[in-house]
Amino acid sequence: MTGMPQLDFALDTYECIVIYPGPAGRALPSETVQRLQAEHFEHMQALQRRGIVLVSGSIDGPAREPAPPIGIGLARTGSVDDVRSVMEADPAVQAGLYQVDVLSFLCPAGSLEFPLVKAQG
Repeated sequence: MTGMPQLDFALDTYECIVIYPGPAGRALPSETVQRLQAEHFEHMQALQRRGIVLVSGSIDGPAREPAPPIGIGLARTGSVDDVRSVMEADPAVQAGLYQVDVLSFLCPAGSLEFPLVKAQG
């Protein structure tokens, strides 16, 4: 990571998943959108059960135009490319309803907990 300051504390690294409206979203029939949204939810649930995605959800509110993000998630696999690959396999992404970016997210070590992941483990 360029320009990383010297810190006197440890960092945890996660993969941050950011979901945006896709290029085909407005052109798809509402029945198709509903089906793809359900398949997206199932895909994300499966990734959580496999321990790839720690948490995910929708976001709403004023944001940058023309395509504000509509969902975020965090994973912790050690590989942005691996997470991008499983997210690009999402049926809603493949159909163009959504598009996805995966970025590194760093925060002070131990500052995040995921109790639902622990409960499932």
